Amino acid sequence: MLYNSAEQWNNATNKNILLFGMSGLGKTHLSNLLRTEGDWFHYSIDYRIGTRYMGDHIVDNVKSEAMKNPFLANLLKTDSIYIRSNITFDNLAPLSTYLGQPGDPNKGGLDYKEYIKRQSQHLEAEQRALLDTPEFINKSQNLYGYSNFVCDSSGSICEVVDDDNDIILKTLSENLLIVWIKGEEDHNEELIARFRKNPKPMYYNQKLLEESWESFKTLNSLKDNEVEPAEFAIYAYERAIKSRQPKYEAIGEKWGVTLEADKVSNVKTCADFNNIIAQSLG
Repeated sequence: MLYNSAEQWNNATNKNILLFGMSGLGKTHLSNLLRTEGDWFHYSIDYRIGTRYMGDHIVDNVKSEAMKNPFLANLLKTDSIYIRSNITFDNLAPLSTYLGQPGDPNKGGLDYKEYIKRQSQHLEAEQRALLDTPEFINKSQNLYGYSNFVCDSSGSICEVVDDDNDIILKTLSENLLIVWIKGEEDHNEELIARFRKNPKPMYYNQKLLEESWESFKTLNSLKDNEVEPAEFAIYAYERAIKSRQPKYEAIGEKWGVTLEADKVSNVKTCADFNNIIAQSLG
């Protein structure tokens, strides 16, 4: 690891970390805290995906919807208006909207083949965004003058790397301390309950996605275009959250350190954060 002891962490001139785990357990909370209260550069993987690697896909999708309206179509074709995505660290809706959910088009669902294509685009985008991390560490220090760097990774990082021998994880571990925010069973139940209220599009492991899609259709005797998008999203999410836990654990044990989600929720200052990292290294 980049830091092998609490002493090495505490004495480091440049502290570089990557936070990973299920969305909703504190990655962005910590990243925002470090950015606003300390000398930390905040690199968001989801933001990088949505701006650098999927920005054109997102905008083209919006344009295709606008072209269905004759009034807007004429303005677009004459370059009288322009459309852009306004993704921010706190608002990733354009990316989520583009990923979408498969199912009944009358309920906002995507054709399954189109959905799979967008999932594949996200896979490639996330891998490239992760490999961009060292470049941004260099920029943060040499261009912007930050001493410390936090990479706020996507919840799907465990689906886009190979824990056994992965160039992405190797690259990351050489440049940052990889930190798993670990949730317990009650956290998972809370995340599922939250997702049920607002099923959001996300990236899935391809094998799990295909199995979930076929299983859901079989259980409910449905064809592709009859699937209720939100109901399938909930079904797939519950399976995904269980399958990701051992993958997260394997990455945390081999490549980094682990922080309990309950401890993360108690972090109020940069000093608090530095202390819990030092404790995990100790």
